[in-house]
Amino acid sequence: MIEIKNITKSFDDRTVLHSINATFYTGKTNLIIGQSGSGKTVLMKSLVGLVTPEEGEILFDGRNLLTMADEEIINLRKEIGMLFQGSALFDSETVLGNVMFPLVMFTNKSKAEILERAMFCIERVNLLGAENKYPSEISGGMQKRVAIARAIALNPKYLFCDEPNSGLDPKTSILIDELLHDITHEYKITTVINTHDMNSVLGIGENIIFINKGHREWVGDMSMIYTTSNQPLNDFVFATRQFREVREYVAEHGLIQSSQK
Repeated sequence: MIEIKNITKSFDDRTVLHSINATFYTGKTNLIIGQSGSGKTVLMKSLVGLVTPEEGEILFDGRNLLTMADEEIINLRKEIGMLFQGSALFDSETVLGNVMFPLVMFTNKSKAEILERAMFCIERVNLLGAENKYPSEISGGMQKRVAIARAIALNPKYLFCDEPNSGLDPKTSILIDELLHDITHEYKITTVINTHDMNSVLGIGENIIFINKGHREWVGDMSMIYTTSNQPLNDFVFATRQFREVREYVAEHGLIQSSQK
């Protein structure tokens, strides 16, 4: 579990995060959503240590990232997996080479153990048979799956995903969402996903943090979104005709009763 308490971050004279409080639960898909410029990217960067807030606490199972010594931070990072927006694969390495990379860099496993673990992760993301291909030889969706396999190679306790569906078609996006959801539950990972994709929000949003103008505006799950009275959230989520029609149908037929501001 990751808890953030009263996180405040400013750049020059502009405050981009205002005393943010939130909890990201183990074994759940935790989503951070909000408009461009809302502060959600700064929040994600704060969680992984790329940005240092002026105030507050970031607790990884009780351990405060902001007061850790360098050695403690190094050890914590070994528990973290990262899925980057553009996959960030090494073009000169095969699928297998990409997945093996963190195992080679950060463990003392034998070559046989590294190969076994890498192949297990490749199989877990349904890419057996593609291990000897290069990133340029596979589709964007397959590249994302390689990136997921690499991210879980070290069996992380925490998984951070930055716009995992960026550039993917809707069908492939659903497959990536389902894979992240299944891996999160299967391995009891604290997964934090930064996303604009409303299909992801309404499909796998088990714990959703809505950031609006640097403030934590709303917290809830995917079912609560349909009936929330929070206007900024409604404006953000139901900006397209498709989602407005879904919400109107749900409200008309009384399919979901719970709501939360």
